[in-house]
Amino acid sequence: MHVVMFGDQHVESSGGAQVSMRLQRRFLERAGHTVTIVAPRLHARRIDDPAYLDLPSVPLTPDREYAMTVPGRRADRRLDLAMTGRPPVDVVHVQADFWGAVIGHRFARRHGLPVVHTMHNRVDVGIEATAPFPKLVLRMLNSWAGRMLPAGATSRRGTDGWAYLRMLAEGADAVTAPSAHFAHRLEEHGVFPRVDVVWNGIDDEILDAARDRPRSDSPHPSRPRFVWVGRMSPEKRLLPFLRAVVESGVAADVEIIGGGGQLRAARRIVEAGTGATRVEFAGRLPYAETLRRIGAADAVVQTSIGFETQGMTVFEAASLGTPAVVSDPDIAAELRSGSWPVADASTTALARALSAAAADIMRGASPRPDPAVAEEFRQSSRTAAMVELYDRVAASTRGA
Repeated sequence: MHVVMFGDQHVESSGGAQVSMRLQRRFLERAGHTVTIVAPRLHARRIDDPAYLDLPSVPLTPDREYAMTVPGRRADRRLDLAMTGRPPVDVVHVQADFWGAVIGHRFARRHGLPVVHTMHNRVDVGIEATAPFPKLVLRMLNSWAGRMLPAGATSRRGTDGWAYLRMLAEGADAVTAPSAHFAHRLEEHGVFPRVDVVWNGIDDEILDAARDRPRSDSPHPSRPRFVWVGRMSPEKRLLPFLRAVVESGVAADVEIIGGGGQLRAARRIVEAGTGATRVEFAGRLPYAETLRRIGAADAVVQTSIGFETQGMTVFEAASLGTPAVVSDPDIAAELRSGSWPVADASTTALARALSAAAADIMRGASPRPDPAVAEEFRQSSRTAAMVELYDRVAASTRGA
């Protein structure tokens, strides 16, 4: 089977969706399938890989990590020409929400191909957190997609994020979500009648290696070790986390892994003083090293609320036996066990949860993650579930 995936960003750039797509590609190829990944060309560094079909793009961020390909006839022609030397396509898998989604759906429609669309993004929450006039941005986004997408007009009424996702789903034969809570919301808002839940997974070998490595901590550590992992942008709520650290006054070590636009503001909070808490900025780290540090921590801290469609970090942590302080109640429920819930979105509630976690860690009473998560989260099992879905949509298209 030849699967063509479409992303908004190059899969070698930073981000959870990109990590997931890289893993999917590797495990699909291991199972004997062919994968092509279509995305904007990466400007930050040169990547040579025959599986990547890079479209012309313009950088979006000062570090040139993220880029945009403008959809339209020119991009369509470049894509079709580049695909002529590749095997016939069986399934299009759109894993994008903006330009990548439009380009992918247009490609599928031109060639009469079945589409699986994985929804990675709460578009409304993300835009509200990052755009100065979110309602205007969503209205413009809906208008733009209505002109660019090759779908019918039935879902083109509406100006919010759900209307936009309904428009994307019109061109899909199946829609998947990386969590049950996000799948439920998509169905509830009429995005798609039945959304398949397929978690984003973790590399089997890296998981096994990380789990086999002995933990260096004692049952009663002298100082709790917390780790925060993510993109430093408003929806991830790094700054409220650091303010909660200051308010909590816990005597702990905190490691911040990641980068982004709020790094300078985060450093200012730390430089102003964090009391008994030591905070270290580790920057962006390779995936395997990030997992190693998650596995060595006493707890992971998850701070975004309503934005995450899965919350990869806490599932990675649970797979490694590391509990989590979880701000998002939907993620806490899906995690099932092994977490300290945060009562509400306030800094004070997060500070109290951090204090409670530190106290439990110090007395050796941390909650235990559900061991079943590690098996259900393996990429091999997630790839098997997705291949079943590919077969289903391909068969239904052939039958039609």
